[in-house]
Amino acid sequence: MTFEEYQKLSRKTAIYPKIGKKFIYPLLGLAGETGEVFEKFKKLFRDQKGKLNKDFLEMIKLELGDILWYLANLCSDLGISFEEVAKKNLEKVFDRKNRKKLKGSGDLR
Repeated sequence: MTFEEYQKLSRKTAIYPKIGKKFIYPLLGLAGETGEVFEKFKKLFRDQKGKLNKDFLEMIKLELGDILWYLANLCSDLGISFEEVAKKNLEKVFDRKNRKKLKGSGDLR
């Protein structure tokens, strides 16, 4: 499946409450789901001493899928191609790699 296909299919399940601009709902969902991933990892370290297991990885797959869904729909609401976002990101990081700028901070390094 391509990012474009995923973006189109995810749109078929996008039902938002009326809370202002369309992009607000997936933006808030993206933040919430990201927090859930962090929580699961926090508990992994707290309860399992950081040891990954099959059940944990299956849970994380579901949470990462939710992040993917919100990201795809945020792109749709903003009129941005999800596939183009992925391509541009790889162009950016490979450019940084080629210039030996992967480490450090700042968006425009």
